Amino acid sequence: MTNETLGKRIAELRRQRGLTQDQLAEAMNVSPQAVSKWENDLSCPDITMLPGLADYFHVTIDFLMRGEPADEVRMVPAEQRKNVDDMILKLYVLSSDGDKVKMNLPLPLVQAAITLGVQPSMLGGKDVLKDIDLESILKLVEKGLVGKLLELQSAEGDIVEITVE
Repeated sequence: MTNETLGKRIAELRRQRGLTQDQLAEAMNVSPQAVSKWENDLSCPDITMLPGLADYFHVTIDFLMRGEPADEVRMVPAEQRKNVDDMILKLYVLSSDGDKVKMNLPLPLVQAAITLGVQPSMLGGKDVLKDIDLESILKLVEKGLVGKLLELQSAEGDIVEITVE
């Protein structure tokens, strides 16, 4: 999505999620008229709302403002890598029935969960998570892979994203 204006990007993100302007307005605690003005480039959201909008649509502020997607996945050279103990695994699930699961898990906690045999589906209670292999993800991260490692949409319409920072 490379629409030229902030308003066009907000409108496109809203439509992709199957939301009405009223639903977005309610989620952002603004009037439907405010959302309409944003989308028609008659006004812009207050700058303090941008982090909330970005989180709501699960995009970066850079994407909202410039239309530039963040690097999806990258391999970090060994000398530039963070200590794995300082990294976060972000798990995001938006189910087709409207449930939303957002978790920010420190990687030491993920390592402990693997040792204890905890499965991702136990974390969020969603069947869509049952085939996610945390151990393989952790091995990739230890080799320097960071960014959005997984993005999928199930046949039922569930959306799952896994990002490591």
